Amino acid sequence: MLVFTSAAHQLRLLHVWGRRAYKPVSVSRVGSQFASYHVTASLLHPEDRRINPVVRKQHRHKPAVPDGRRDHERSVQSKVWKKEIPLLQRTNQRKGDNHKVSSELRKLCLEDFPADTERPVTQRSTLDSKAESHEIVFGIAPCLLALTQGRRNVHKLFVKDGESSHRASVLRVCEEALRRGVQVQRVTKKDLDRMSSGRVHQGVCLQASPLSYITEDTDSTPNRRDTPVWLVLEGIQDPMNLGAILRSAYFLGVDRVTSSLRHSCPLSPVVSKASSGAMEVFGVYGYENLEDLLKLKVTQGWQVVGTVGAGADQPQIGVTQCSDFQITRPTLLLIGGEGEGLSQELLSLCQTLLTIPAGRDLIPGIESLNVSVATGILLHSLLFSRRSTR
Repeated sequence: MLVFTSAAHQLRLLHVWGRRAYKPVSVSRVGSQFASYHVTASLLHPEDRRINPVVRKQHRHKPAVPDGRRDHERSVQSKVWKKEIPLLQRTNQRKGDNHKVSSELRKLCLEDFPADTERPVTQRSTLDSKAESHEIVFGIAPCLLALTQGRRNVHKLFVKDGESSHRASVLRVCEEALRRGVQVQRVTKKDLDRMSSGRVHQGVCLQASPLSYITEDTDSTPNRRDTPVWLVLEGIQDPMNLGAILRSAYFLGVDRVTSSLRHSCPLSPVVSKASSGAMEVFGVYGYENLEDLLKLKVTQGWQVVGTVGAGADQPQIGVTQCSDFQITRPTLLLIGGEGEGLSQELLSLCQTLLTIPAGRDLIPGIESLNVSVATGILLHSLLFSRRSTR
């Protein structure tokens, strides 16, 4: 009669006996005691419910009958495996213990990592094939403002199925869509990820007509109390930068944003999301030739103010710190594109150049600001001076 002294010894012997059939070597009953058993190699797998190869001698058991023997074997095996399974596996058995997790965290887990068996069966998302000129707007604020502002032709709203659709912000978008007769369709998160190209959609996507630059020039500043300020962008190519600039311009009170049409990024859904929906409210004017616009405005009494980095050498034009500049008449603030800044053609038309002073000695390579951050600082300085001279 064999008694294995260690689990490692046991596993080595099992490889040798792996092909032998399951049979008792000896079964002797003294009272209600059982001897050890040889078993097949299938016992190496914890899901196999037969007897474990390590069975202690002198283990008490009820009188042996076929069913009772199976119950005993299962009982012994479960006790041995309970000692041998890794701690991580035992920890995973407590997945249902959710009372220690906050309700907010459980909600996020359900939304982002739902169990496969709990995923709702949803209708396959279908973009209208007839709406070939449409694009997908994504995000709560862009979708809501696209619905309310009426600058787009809206076709269909897609909403993530599940608990996230019950959030107040999502419900507001759905209610606005239904109020305007826009079809609302529930889809999976995977569908929304595909529609938004993997960007942050916040559970909603809207199929709508695209927005473009406004090319018809109209005077939007008659009879103003404040001195008008226009923001002129040349060659902004990053949609995230353009969106952030539009958001700051709208928030701080710029009267108009104009942009070069050449070498500039289009007004895409990415720009709308980066602007937190300001692009849906704030029309952006586009010009093929910014030089003609600046020359026209100079004849109308406007001043042209350019921007340069700290320490830039412009001997023919005065450079002023933005905090020292005061707006006294209608102003065009010119912002150049990432990397290159303003072109020489536009710089030659500037009457003053503004710069943002640094707060420390700068290491070469990081001596400048992101264009959207610099624009926000300059606009705040200029528009604050406009308010102070009322």
